[in-house]
Amino acid sequence: MDRIAGKAHTKHYQKGAFLFRSQEKDDALYIVNRGKVRIYRLSDSGKEQLVRILNPGDFTGEWTLFNPDAVHEEYAEATRDTSVCMIQQHDVQEFLKEYPAISLKLLGEMSQRLEKSARQTAQVAVESVITRLVLFLAENVEPEMGNSPTITLPMAKKDIASYLGTTPETISRKFGELENEGLIQQLSGKRIKIQDLDDLLLYSE
Repeated sequence: MDRIAGKAHTKHYQKGAFLFRSQEKDDALYIVNRGKVRIYRLSDSGKEQLVRILNPGDFTGEWTLFNPDAVHEEYAEATRDTSVCMIQQHDVQEFLKEYPAISLKLLGEMSQRLEKSARQTAQVAVESVITRLVLFLAENVEPEMGNSPTITLPMAKKDIASYLGTTPETISRKFGELENEGLIQQLSGKRIKIQDLDDLLLYSE
């Protein structure tokens, strides 16, 4: 950790600033230290598709680490004042050679992202908006929370809409529908009380 810290340097971004943009070349791994970053793509028509939200401890830029001539396919935007640790490609590769455990951790994280991306694509293609929303809420329930959990949404509702491939207006209506059905209660601070997780999942069917 001391050796990695010696090779990393910190960069600060104000809210709204871009860590990188689509089609830019890069050779660094970005690790979020403080703040929040949203990763998204733009379709040919200019429609935004949220890919994921990065919180402290999360990283991005791994694609360019293993593809020296590649360019970013996504945008990385700070949604609040953010600090990131940046490590250059050649330094990361040396660490991966010397410490195989880091490689395994990195591969594990990338595999999870691929699986999540495939699931997200399939849901947008075949599932209704209400089903996508219910599954999204269920994914944020930890096993120890029980069947009547209170969760905190990991992103704003407009970002949930983008992530699920719909509009903010539609996602607001669907939240209202679930609340009117007595399945959830919308609380302050992006918190959602799920009255009965089993009933919620059955409703999506």
